[in-house]
Amino acid sequence: MKKDEEVWMHCTNSAIRRAARQLGQLYDDMISQSGLKGTQFSLLSQIARSEEPTLKTLAEALVMDLSALGHTLKPLIRDGYVELVADAADRRAKRVRLTESGRTKQQEATVLWRKAQDRFDEIYGERQSREIREALAVIASRDFAARFKAPDTKP
Repeated sequence: MKKDEEVWMHCTNSAIRRAARQLGQLYDDMISQSGLKGTQFSLLSQIARSEEPTLKTLAEALVMDLSALGHTLKPLIRDGYVELVADAADRRAKRVRLTESGRTKQQEATVLWRKAQDRFDEIYGERQSREIREALAVIASRDFAARFKAPDTKP
């Protein structure tokens, strides 16, 4: 390891953010042919998997606050890929729905994402790729956050 890279090895947060920026740029480059950014593709994909989630549920799944989610949704709503609809059971709650054009765009971008994912697996290794996703899922979990925020009970 080069000396200038060692500075990132002392802080997990800095190392993950640095890697996330690099990986985000690489995936963005691959997905950009669809006209979407990686964050937009992830959002469309989460909505598709969640089948009309509420804004709150979607924000929780993405580990985002509602204002950041709203900011990210705006261009997708403007471009006609997503719409907000009132919840049938609770008219105060809003649900997020992919439009037909949003579903088509998400599927188009999925082909490009698959190329990026396959490239990552090829370079990093399929097993290591799975393991890093599993480790990051633990870190992104509510349980981890609760334990991290809990007061230190050591004497």
